[in-house]
Order: sequence, then structure tokens, then C-alpha cells
Amino acid sequence: MTQHKTFGPALHVERAEGAHLHLRGGKQIIDGISSWWVNTHGHCHPKIVEAVQEQAAKLEQVIFAGFTHDPAENLTRKLLSKVRESFENCDGVPLQHVFYSDSGSTAIEVALKMAIGYHDNAGEQRTKVIALEGGYHGDTFGAMSTGERGVFNALYEPFLFEVKHIPYPHKGQEMRTLQWLDKWLNRYGKDTAAFIFEPIVQGAAGMRMYPAKLLKKMAEMCREYGVLLIADEVMTGFGRTGTMFASSQAEIVPDLLCLSKGLTGGFLPMGATLAPRKIYNAFYHDEKAKQFFHSTSFTGNPMACAAALASLEIWDEEPVLQSIQTIGEHHRKAAGWYSARPDITDVRVKGSIFALDVRDDVSGYLSSIAQEIYDFMLDNGVLLRPIGNTVYILPPYCIDEQDLERIYETLWRSLDSLRDEGLQQAA
Repeated sequence: MTQHKTFGPALHVERAEGAHLHLRGGKQIIDGISSWWVNTHGHCHPKIVEAVQEQAAKLEQVIFAGFTHDPAENLTRKLLSKVRESFENCDGVPLQHVFYSDSGSTAIEVALKMAIGYHDNAGEQRTKVIALEGGYHGDTFGAMSTGERGVFNALYEPFLFEVKHIPYPHKGQEMRTLQWLDKWLNRYGKDTAAFIFEPIVQGAAGMRMYPAKLLKKMAEMCREYGVLLIADEVMTGFGRTGTMFASSQAEIVPDLLCLSKGLTGGFLPMGATLAPRKIYNAFYHDEKAKQFFHSTSFTGNPMACAAALASLEIWDEEPVLQSIQTIGEHHRKAAGWYSARPDITDVRVKGSIFALDVRDDVSGYLSSIAQEIYDFMLDNGVLLRPIGNTVYILPPYCIDEQDLERIYETLWRSLDSLRDEGLQQAA
């Protein structure tokens, strides 16, 4: 996601602590995007550092086919406990099994293969997949197939499998989305294996937000036809939208829950796909040919498991949700200021996510505004990485009020600089 010819030299990070990155030469930068949404509790949180160090001295890696170990078993118990707690009052079958992989993309690939294999092993030939328009689910081929077709993957489109995309529910067009889905299900519901979606917030599409009630309705419609629900919570999971998992705001338990990014607190690469017993049992068979055919070399890596377990324990030991709530309160206050700017549209806040769109003749990912804002912010000690003309702030939960205020103030000056530059060009 970087055009090296135009982006400029890479900055050398020597160390990090809390919400700050320390560069070679002594410059300090506020990490306003949690290093691409992965860092939750802050860089180098002592509890996770200690857990990884201790585990590295005991067991660094072992094949996870026919073997197991304490970090994976302890993490699985803790993760399933958190999931049960989060979805306690939601509709759906409890999630009871975890398949570990090594990224958000692989978590999605695993879920797609599970969904298709589940139906096939049950004697149903369901060959269709539906997804919400504008979604981004990763950069492996299955994940690209389910995502938005556009500049990210145009080169590879001839190699992607067919996925039908439901019209995105823009404000005022929610009924159009439901009508489209109803029509599709009436015609192809029994042929559709799964519906994949980013719950409540579409990240790479520009932090687009849609109502939880609408997601609940779409989920109910799909379940009437036996269509499995795949929730891509790679970005939205672990508190980003104000609750542990965004799907709980729609009061649904997905059939397959995909996690990564914040799973290890941002320390180590890891993916997880959670499933109910019925999906596990579909592959539990005397015939070897009916097993779940998927593997990654570092599945269940002990050090990643140790980091993830420590991260989940921090949720029990520290007021993480309170910190997220405080960040949201600051975001909403700032949203009032930015909403008054004529060069800004659609200021929005959800949990720890703050986003706005800058008016530009070229909207979307290819807007040149992104590079200008990125450069200005970095020059002034803040890391933001706009998605085209969409600017967002998504900080680690440990960030303090002073750093947040500095981000808002620096972004304001950045927008003023863009405005003044535009006026000069017009003159």
C-alpha cells in the first residue's frame, strides 16, 4: 500500500513506548493510528513484554498438528470466555472452537473454506457468497474476492472468484439494501453459503459506519435461508467500536468470527477464526477426506499465544473500556469543531474511531490530499495515514488527553494549510 517512488524515505523507528514512536535521531511521533490498527494497550506494554520474554525461553514454536501446548490452551479458554461474555445477550449459536492462523487475511480464508466445506460435508451444494459492498477483507485471493472490486485489486480481478456484493446502506438508502438482499435470498438463498461483512464500520473503505439495527436485520434474513454469517472483526474487534466485538451491538452471534490485529495487543502476527460446534462437527469424520484441509506453519505459535493471553488479561486488570469511552468523549467534542468547517463533510465517531472526509475534486483512495496531510502531520510529530480524502484517528487506548489534543490541533492546522494552498492556486 505504498508507492515507493513518490512516498519518500522510510523513517527508522528505534523504539516505542505507550502512544509514542521514537525515531533514529531523537524525534518523537504520536502513533495516531495504532500502527495500522493493531496496537491496543500501547507499545511495549510491560505485561505483554514479560509474557513474550518468558515464553521465548520455554518454547518458541512447535508443529500444531497432533501437538498442543499451554499457551494455546490457556489462550483458547480465555478467548472463548471473553466471547461468551461479549455475546451473552445476542442471538445465535455459541462459538466453541478456535482455528489459529497468522493474519487477518488468513483468518478470512479459513472462514470462507469452513463455510463452503460445512455445507458440502452436510450434503448441500452451496456455491455462492455474498458480501457488503465496499468491504475490505485482506489481500490474499479469497479475501480479495470478497472485498470491493477497485484500485486495490483491479489487476487481479480475472483471477478472483465471483462474489455478489450487496449495495452499501448509505444514509437514507437502507431500505434499498434490504430490498436487494430480500430479492437475492428469495432467488438464491438456498445456493448461498455465506454472507461476509465488517460489522458496523468498514475500515479501508474510509471508516464508513452503518446502523447496528440494519446489520441485525440482514443477519436475520440470511439465517432464514441457512446462510452462514462471517463477521470480519479484524479491525473492529477488541474495543475499537466501543464494545469488545462490534457484532454484539447488532445483538447477533456470527457463525464465524474472524480476528487478528488487536488479538495480541499489536505485538505479534496472529489470526483466529472462531466457529460453533456444528461447523467443527461437519469436519469430524472417520473419512480423512472430510477433514478441514488448511494449515499455516506458525499456527498456534506459543509466543503469539502468550502475547494474546497477556493482552486479554490486561482487559481484566486495567480499565480498558473506560479508556475507550474517554477517547470517544474527546472525539465527539472535536467532532463539533470539525463539523463547522466548510471544507469538511461527514464527521463521525464510533468508540475510539474518529473520521472525517475532506472536500476534494478527486474523492476516494487516489485523492492527493492523503499525501499532503500525511507529510504535514509527520513534520509536526503525528502519525496519521489518511485513506484518500478520508482522515481518521484511531489511537492506542493508553493515549492521554494532551496527545489527543495535539493530534486534533495539528490536523486543524494541516487542513488550514491545504485551504490556503488552494486559495493561492485559485488566485
